[in-house]
Amino acid sequence: MRHAALMTLLMTATSVSAGSLQITSPSFNQNEVLPTQFTCDGAGTSPALRFSGTPRRARSLVLIVVDPDVPTSIKPDGRFLQWALWNLSASRTELIEGQRALGLNDNGPGGYIAPCPSNGEHRYLFQLYAIDFVIGNATISNEADLRRVMDGHILEQSELVGRYTIQSFRDTRDLVVAIAVLIALVVSYRVWLRIRDAIKSR
Repeated sequence: MRHAALMTLLMTATSVSAGSLQITSPSFNQNEVLPTQFTCDGAGTSPALRFSGTPRRARSLVLIVVDPDVPTSIKPDGRFLQWALWNLSASRTELIEGQRALGLNDNGPGGYIAPCPSNGEHRYLFQLYAIDFVIGNATISNEADLRRVMDGHILEQSELVGRYTIQSFRDTRDLVVAIAVLIALVVSYRVWLRIRDAIKSR
């Protein structure tokens, strides 16, 4: 019994040291709609993010926020980098709401770009990586550069997904649906009148 308990303790300790990286937010859950305040329909501030389970071997954290649903007619790779931060301390456990840290986005060096999809609902991937070194002053000008630098150094990764459709698109969609329903009702009414008249004429 004592041996079994010792083995259980060792296995638990190993699991803890191995880490189980997680990224969450107090503002939205996995695959939920992003609150308006974090989008172009609101203040456009970045959401609070929480990090946990960082493996002990990690030397730094990398955050990449990307929209993978961009039409290829707009951007050939179908991706838009909303925000990327690197050289985050491995001991870091959060980014506060409205964090102004400058890193990189698809427009170049800068901060968080609020979601603002023009063609319906898009997903926004908040990706956290624990890596085994500090990137430092490496020249990084886009998402591909950052991912190349991290290649072979990722210990663990985690992803939080938010979804969003801009208000104007939702309004237009609702209007189209309402018109379609109205047309369907008018057509149905006319068909019913014809059937009624046909029955009466027999």
